[in-house]
Amino acid sequence: MPEAPTRAPEVLSVPEVTETALGPVEPGGPGARGPVATALRHPLVWPVLALLVLLVIDVIANPSFLSIRMQDGHLYGNLIDILRNGSPVLLVALGMTLVIATRGIDLSVGAIAAISGAIACVYIVGADQPGSASTAIIACSLALAASVALGLWNGFLVAALGIQPIIATLVLMTAGRGLAMLVTDGQITTVNNDTFAGIGVGFVLTLPVAILVALGAFALTALVTRRTALGMLIESVGINPEASRLAGVRSRTIIWTVYVFSAVCAGVAGLMIAGNTSAADANNAGLWIELDAILAVVIGGTSLAGGRFSLTGTMIGALLIQTLATTIPNIGIPAQTNYLFKAIVVIVVCLIQSPKARAAFGVRRHPASFTAKAGTA
Repeated sequence: MPEAPTRAPEVLSVPEVTETALGPVEPGGPGARGPVATALRHPLVWPVLALLVLLVIDVIANPSFLSIRMQDGHLYGNLIDILRNGSPVLLVALGMTLVIATRGIDLSVGAIAAISGAIACVYIVGADQPGSASTAIIACSLALAASVALGLWNGFLVAALGIQPIIATLVLMTAGRGLAMLVTDGQITTVNNDTFAGIGVGFVLTLPVAILVALGAFALTALVTRRTALGMLIESVGINPEASRLAGVRSRTIIWTVYVFSAVCAGVAGLMIAGNTSAADANNAGLWIELDAILAVVIGGTSLAGGRFSLTGTMIGALLIQTLATTIPNIGIPAQTNYLFKAIVVIVVCLIQSPKARAAFGVRRHPASFTAKAGTA
């Protein structure tokens, strides 16, 4: 008898599965993520959307809010004001980002800004030529040198003595205001120096000097931390300081460096604040700027637990905070409620960025994903 033809064994096709936060699911299933859902998972999407929402509210309240005009060779407008007024916050937030990336915190940046402005203004007032450019340059150099010294002090307490960063910087936060008051004798010191005032209100190439300084600091920080090994070393210290030390990384030197950098950024911001008013006010200069900087870093997606950081997110967070401060009076709400709305925005953004909150939202939206997960198992 002729043999019966043999049939090729059937191969069961297994649908491709995709791993999600809720488990592996089939493509096209209820738990599958499309391109929009994938884009919404990016940590910078929600801060950018919040910033756009604030701008839309401003345009509704004032249709000419986004208009920019050229006057006397300089650019003016609400957007220019947001960028200029947000420059000190951005500068302080850049230093705060690197400090937080090492599992630290710097509460003394506001006091350092006040001390920097006080030293510069007091020197200009007591100089033989208070209106000359050389006097302003020397005053700014002395202020930045003092900022470096204060940053070395913070780094010494944290890196060398092992004091908790929040305690170590809280010492200078409380004592720094008193030091600034001691420098100015408790008085508001006013100066009349065009070069010094130019740091806060001057223009170069139609743009405010403050914006150019902040953007230059941002570009330099991004270049050093992302084009060299420094950024990786900072992240390694923040993720696991002991493992970094055993791997040969000088964690103490890294921590010392970031605190000095944070103090220098705060010192430059203090010069901007003092130059904007041509005066040094030890009580109010840089008041609560440390909180704005921390909020900008958190909104930008950098974790307070240390590790990876995002300079772009920090810049977006600083712009969001300053835009919110501009939006509140623009829509007719008293400016005194600024911090209340800041707290609300920060809570909303942080909840949206929280993995647990996103997972809970996904469970409510895709309850069948558990069935897909069980079937795959």
